Amino acid sequence: MTMTPEQAGWFSGIFGRLVANVEQVLLGKTFVVRLGFVTLVSEGHLLLEDYPGTGKTSFARAIAQSVDGTSNRVQFTPDLLPGDITGVSVFDQQSNHFEFHRGPIFSNIVLADEINRASPKTQSALLEVMEENHVTVDGQTHPVGAPFMVIATQNPIEQAGTYRLPEAQLDRFLMKASIGYPDHASTLRILEGATHRGHEVTVPPVISAATVVEMANLARTVHVDPSINDYVSRLVDATRSAQEVRLGVSVRGALALIRAAKTLAAANGRHYVVPDDIKQLADPVLSHRLVLDPEAEFDGVTAPSIVSQLLIETPPPSDRLAV
Repeated sequence: MTMTPEQAGWFSGIFGRLVANVEQVLLGKTFVVRLGFVTLVSEGHLLLEDYPGTGKTSFARAIAQSVDGTSNRVQFTPDLLPGDITGVSVFDQQSNHFEFHRGPIFSNIVLADEINRASPKTQSALLEVMEENHVTVDGQTHPVGAPFMVIATQNPIEQAGTYRLPEAQLDRFLMKASIGYPDHASTLRILEGATHRGHEVTVPPVISAATVVEMANLARTVHVDPSINDYVSRLVDATRSAQEVRLGVSVRGALALIRAAKTLAAANGRHYVVPDDIKQLADPVLSHRLVLDPEAEFDGVTAPSIVSQLLIETPPPSDRLAV
């Protein structure tokens, strides 16, 4: 079953309302807000590498409020244990058996603040739940429900006392983005509303969590022409053979790009994917999956610049897409 134009119109209308709702909190950041909801509906996770005080926590809270879901914030520190995230089994003397006490991961939107400050052992506690939407404690599997998204943050400036995320964990994030500082006009609007503290600002729910699941199922039915799959395959192959790259994009990365492109197409009111969807999402979906050659990094080469160059060198489909 393929999405119909009418369904695409319904999807686009709700998506626009969600974005406008969160923009009441995150002023002047339409592109990042759209990426956040594309990630959510694509059933993925978002990595934000940004400076302190740019609104990351407010962003995560506003997304959860917009979909009438729950949200939790976990401050990652070196002494944080895996059980502090997933939960632990506690022996109940009255019932004479172990009871599972859920951790903060059991929420629709989970903000993993400064994820690279926790030890690799604690970071690895997220690997299973980010891939399979459940956690296993003492041999028992506990689903976290749907929708479910991890929004993790990193500070690009401070590196002391941090642990670099391994490639296997970076690959679990559908996208990596940056909010950045607001422009002059947005800053003025923020200062005009300075009578309210950030955590006091709330946005009304736009849809229910169940509707997000319905949108995710619908996004899977967006038509992808074989020429688009060929384009993504050639683009991914190019990352693996690039001279400055030591490790290119995985198959999971290619699938992530297609999934995100389907959602973006529906958000734009289309029931089919076009090459521009791939181009728009290539940087946030692919760049963080590249491992650069040390000499290239020393010369100032960055992953986004490589992706941009490969988009120029890899020709998109020229034939008219059959829908």
